[in-house]
Formats: sequence, structure tokens, C-alpha cells
Amino acid sequence: MKPDLKYYNSFIFDLDGTIYRGNSIIPNADKTINTLKQSGKRVVFISNKTTGSVKDYFDFLTGEGLEIELSEIINSTVVLSKYLNRNHPGKKFFAIGEKTFIDEITSAGLTYSDDPEKIDILLVTLDRTLNYEKLEIAARALEKGASFFAANIDDTCPVDNGEVLDAGATISALEKRTHRKLEKNFGKPSKYMMDAVKERLGADFSKTLLIGDRLETDIAMGNTFGLHTALVSTGVKNFPNGNEHIKPTYFLNSVYDLVEGIVS
Repeated sequence: MKPDLKYYNSFIFDLDGTIYRGNSIIPNADKTINTLKQSGKRVVFISNKTTGSVKDYFDFLTGEGLEIELSEIINSTVVLSKYLNRNHPGKKFFAIGEKTFIDEITSAGLTYSDDPEKIDILLVTLDRTLNYEKLEIAARALEKGASFFAANIDDTCPVDNGEVLDAGATISALEKRTHRKLEKNFGKPSKYMMDAVKERLGADFSKTLLIGDRLETDIAMGNTFGLHTALVSTGVKNFPNGNEHIKPTYFLNSVYDLVEGIVS
């Protein structure tokens, strides 16, 4: 069974694995988004990926033919930055994360440090330059009492030829190494991310559909906050791993299933 587009007035799309994968757009994702927007539907894109800025994602997507606005994209760096700016201005942070992420957190008013004695907050996200030295700085900072926050908790990230380790695996290693538990997650499926979506779409989600490729983040967030959900098969492989109870409203091959038959 496919969603009835006449019923829904707004759509929340995951990005990586749903609209694109690696460096390639999902086939006909551009037609899907443009058709929805041309028919007057509201659209928001949400991502746990922090290796690029919102502007980077906007430039990539518009370059692939999606007729969207910059304000329609939210990633977990934006959500986390706003929280840190409001609640921890001037604090020193260390990040297991890449340069774009660190630069954006610095721009939010915090100061980067790799001295475990001075680190107030540890931030964890996807880091393709992760090494043992970074893990030990993070672990020692946690042992010294630093707060333990994450921009996302995904175990893997989909890429062109499979998946790579993401923040969830790093968080698990640090929890075992330090016997500290992650305190806050600012990406999907958190309330922080949902609050950011509400700011864009409004509080009424009764006719909103959330589409994503991952059970424990995308579909779980939709279920938690009372949205209808659709799971696509273009991203990560969803192994049981205790997630059998997380059920989407719909199963789709790809986002194009939403409009196939409507567009040529």
C-alpha cells in the first residue's frame, strides 16, 4: 500500500540514504520533491550527517535539480549549535568530528580544545579521520567530568559502495572505555530535532509523513511523535538488532514510489 498524497500536506525527508547516497542522487528523487512542491505540499529535509554544512547540502541538491529552499534543510549540527549557543556559550569543547563540524560549533561561540584537563563538553559525530589519539583525548575528558553529547547516534552511514562506521560505534566504545553514558543526542530521533522541525512546519503533524531509510532513527522518531512513516530501501540495511518493534506505516522501494504514476 502506497501513501495517499491527497491526505498529506507536509513531508519530512531524511537525506542520506533517502534522497541521495554517497555522491549520487537517488534515481528520480528530484522528480519526487519537485512534484510534491509544485502541488503545494510543504517539505523539510532532516539529516544526522555533519560532514557538510546545510549550505553544502543545499548546493548539492539544487545542483541535482531539486527545487528547494535553503531554509528547508536541517541537520544535527544546526540543532546542536543552537543548544550550545543558548546554554553553554564560551565553554571549551572537544569533538570527534570533522573540520566542517568543528568550525560550525566554534562559530556558535564555543572554544575548541584538545587538552582533557580543560574540556567542558565532548561532542561525538561522524568522523572519517577518527584515530586512537582522538579516542583517548575524548575518554580522558570524560574521566575528568566533561559533558557527553552527540550530534547523532547512527551506527553506520550509507556510502556509494556500502556503509561506514558512524557515531554510534564511537559512542559505544567510549561508554565501555569510561563507564560514562551518553547524556544528550541532538540528531534523530531526539526531541531537539523534532522541535527544530516544528519551527519550520508548525505543531500540527496530523497530516505529515516522515520518510527515511533507518528504523532506529527515522522511523522511531516518527512513531515517537505520532507521525505516519515510510521506510525506503535505498539506504542502510535494517537488521533486527532489537528493532523489530519499530514499524513503519508504509514500505517503499524509494521516494519515487510516492509520485510514480503521477509524473512521466
